[in-house]
Amino acid sequence: MTEGREVVLASSNPGKIREFDALLSPLGWKVIAQNDLGIEGSDEPHRTFVENALVKARHVAQRSGRPALADDSGLCVPSLQGAPGVDSAHYAGPQRQDQDNNQALLRALSGSTERRAFYYCVLVWVMHGADPTPCIAEGRWFGEILDAPRGAGGFGYDSLFWVPECGKTAAQMTLAEKNAQSHRARAWQSLLPFLQA
Repeated sequence: MTEGREVVLASSNPGKIREFDALLSPLGWKVIAQNDLGIEGSDEPHRTFVENALVKARHVAQRSGRPALADDSGLCVPSLQGAPGVDSAHYAGPQRQDQDNNQALLRALSGSTERRAFYYCVLVWVMHGADPTPCIAEGRWFGEILDAPRGAGGFGYDSLFWVPECGKTAAQMTLAEKNAQSHRARAWQSLLPFLQA
């Protein structure tokens, strides 16, 4: 990619901004958060990650006049019919924080022995607001939900998300470890050929 290109990230989440900056800066892209341009988040009315990501990417691209990258991601627990799913950020209610959402998840799984879960991510990149050929990539990261949090890093449900092959939670991983294997990293690997073309 050409040096000095800018892409607007359709997020104001500091954790996501850090992760995408670490992924995109080696390719010569500067990540700008939507709120740095005074762009408010769009509505996410849909029940699927891909539809919400597409809405967010187009919203930011149209208002910024720049390429946009949107991520819609969350935690899916099959025994809870996929919840929290697209409601992951607000599982405990509209203005809730990560800790509240984690407690709501633990309550929902109370007494359950089926604790398999996966983080899911879909990335949508558009070159402009009317881009008829958005690039769409997805990734899944499988693990289990613990009974209590472990680790102080990460965000969202990371402190409850146990990755058996690593022997630690996502919150106990370094950013480099997480970027090498997370749902976002896996979606990123699918998006990378598009960015390098």
